[in-house]
Amino acid sequence: MSNISVELCGLRMASPLMLASGILGETGPSLLKVIGAGAGAVVTKSIGKVPRDGYPNPTVTEVDGGLLNAIGLSNPGIEAYLEELGIAVKGAKGTPIIASIFGGEAQECAGLARAMEKGGVAAIEMNLGCPHAKGLGADIGSDAGLVKEFTVAVKAAVKVPVLVKITPNVTDITAIAQAVEEGGGDAIVAINTVRGMAIDADLERPILSNKLGGLSGPAIKPVGLAAVYRIYDKVKVPIIGVGGITSARDVAEYLMAGASAVQIGTAVWRDGVGVFGRINRDLKAFMAKHGHKTVADMVGVAHRA
Repeated sequence: MSNISVELCGLRMASPLMLASGILGETGPSLLKVIGAGAGAVVTKSIGKVPRDGYPNPTVTEVDGGLLNAIGLSNPGIEAYLEELGIAVKGAKGTPIIASIFGGEAQECAGLARAMEKGGVAAIEMNLGCPHAKGLGADIGSDAGLVKEFTVAVKAAVKVPVLVKITPNVTDITAIAQAVEEGGGDAIVAINTVRGMAIDADLERPILSNKLGGLSGPAIKPVGLAAVYRIYDKVKVPIIGVGGITSARDVAEYLMAGASAVQIGTAVWRDGVGVFGRINRDLKAFMAKHGHKTVADMVGVAHRA
């Protein structure tokens, strides 16, 4: 019988499917709902040091092949969020809860990581990929030197694993991935959203209030796959694949490209939390059909073709 459990950076997960940051990660009960639906791990909403309103509406619009968002990293700040985190940690029953953090300075991120670790999270995910928040996310993540600096600082601050989510909006994503590894990062999360925009042709103006946003969903799966495939040849740390996953075959493709686990976001918005149970069942069937006993059997096999 096929076994879909995985071990990633010392974290034991019943499934390689993780909730991506930004969807249902705002409250403790919403995180627990996703865990109950079959996610192997969950990632919180990206949290900063102080409350942040983000951009005014409209901040999200549906486009062909996915979603375009410019929410602007809105969040309640670390002090308020720790209460929600406590609810999730208490009810998680062993499922890893991973805290997504962001900040404009390396030591700011280090402080957030320490607070999240004290709050009981199993790992930290540093958001260096958001494409629409000035001075944050991809503005830092597009510079390999800064990526290494931030990774070193957060690694020094905590004992739990540190994952770094990187942006595809760069000339060479492998250089950014290597900077994470050189900084001591335990895993690379690839990819964050692809920069894009939508225009209302009747109103003759951009739809999003911020004009530019981040594209997620099936339209970016080929971009995510290419990133994971290229990174796999350049680093030794595990890769978590993100971008456009809606089915077990999508998961298999990311695994074969070199991912050890995957994150799902837009499909949860579209299909609800039941997407985790469906893909878990279908993944077991896919593995049985193709003779794969474990998830690890599939990791990187496309590189041997």
